[in-house]
Amino acid sequence: MSDFTVSLVQIDLHWHDPTANRQALTEQLADVLAGPGLTDLIVLPEMFTTGFSMDTTQAELLEGPTLAWLREQAARYEAVVTGSVMLTDGTHYYNRLLWVRPDGTYSAYDKRHLFRLSGEHEVYTPGTERLVEEWRGWRIRPLICYDLRFPVWSSNSAHEPYDLLLYIASWPHARINAWKLLLQARAIENLAYVAGVNRIGLDSLGQEHSGYTMLLDPRGEHLAQAGSLATVLTRRLLRHPLGELRARFPALLDADEFELR
Repeated sequence: MSDFTVSLVQIDLHWHDPTANRQALTEQLADVLAGPGLTDLIVLPEMFTTGFSMDTTQAELLEGPTLAWLREQAARYEAVVTGSVMLTDGTHYYNRLLWVRPDGTYSAYDKRHLFRLSGEHEVYTPGTERLVEEWRGWRIRPLICYDLRFPVWSSNSAHEPYDLLLYIASWPHARINAWKLLLQARAIENLAYVAGVNRIGLDSLGQEHSGYTMLLDPRGEHLAQAGSLATVLTRRLLRHPLGELRARFPALLDADEFELR
């Protein structure tokens, strides 16, 4: 199987301004990706159109302007584009990750672990199903922010292992050390590449987000790490070292089996 290129987008978000955020992301991507075929996967932060908000007046219907924009970007760059959006079905609200392919089809994952400190659990409906997407020969599990603290939800399988574990986040600077250490732990315990994509800037409460978007190999070693400025990290993930490590150190065969309910 071939290698795989990821582009991780770190950006300062305009609070409750989806139009401005989509435009800023359009420009940021155009600045670093000259055209189609340069990356396989473009990853955006959590709630990339609004910032991490509990204000459900900002929620979109699924077939709204953000899904249309994601389809446009996926087609333009011939890559999957993913990130989470505040969505509603008219009755319930979701912090939903959309996984949009170049042909316009998509999959979705609803955030499972809702952040109690912000009252997220009182506003949004939690997800019940994990997602593994197969794309260009790679198996990828996308998760959202607070999910990072719950390792059973990300546990890998020896029978059908994923290759890349993906976290999108709005992770504050006050807890950035946990972000760094937990991403590293997830890579090591799951014998998988791990990408963590975080926003930068202040939210409406003045809480600082310092970024530190990063990419780790299956040993937990850093392949790339952003600082606290807007950037797009584009890196190629190598297939051979992943398979070689799992063959020499088959720890997934000894992992506990969990039944998630």
